[in-house]
Amino acid sequence: MAAETLVTVEEYFELLQKSDVKLEYTGGEIIDMAGAQPAHNIISVNISAELLNCLRSKGCRILSSDQLIRVESCEKYTFPDLVIVCEQPIYEKSPNGLAALLNPEIIVEVLSDSTESYDRTEKFDCYKTIPSFREYVLLSSKKKRIEVHKKLNEAEWLSRVYTDKDETIKIDECEIFLANIYYAVEFEPIS
Repeated sequence: MAAETLVTVEEYFELLQKSDVKLEYTGGEIIDMAGAQPAHNIISVNISAELLNCLRSKGCRILSSDQLIRVESCEKYTFPDLVIVCEQPIYEKSPNGLAALLNPEIIVEVLSDSTESYDRTEKFDCYKTIPSFREYVLLSSKKKRIEVHKKLNEAEWLSRVYTDKDETIKIDECEIFLANIYYAVEFEPIS
């Protein structure tokens, strides 16, 4: 069995700058992020629009899936599907000019077959170590199902699952109909 070659953060940023795909970094390992399917993309745009309409007056910033974030305690750089910052954003600048957000408050991930387990476990555990992080939203791209995890204190998170199209989802101070998040989404038949 060949030994695994790890890369430095500097090498990661060099690779990222040259790459045609998003690359995530975890403790020296590089993970290619595959392109998204139509349902994933529609859900991302729908929730972005809903959250922007609600949070604009509060001065929050909604950042797309192109925004890199750094999770220092896990030696991780990731590209969540959506990041919200209501305080002044703090960025770490890489040597080649890429900026990684250090203080995300709300992170939204649209789940896919290839990322669901990772998003639910390793990523969530790492995100929890970010002091500013207070809410995690997981949206299924296979069916109408949304999970919202809200930080109660350092050790406890409250989780709620929404599945009814007439339900109102509460994210930060926003109340959004589940049906609006899944507007125009055509789910693949489950085999």
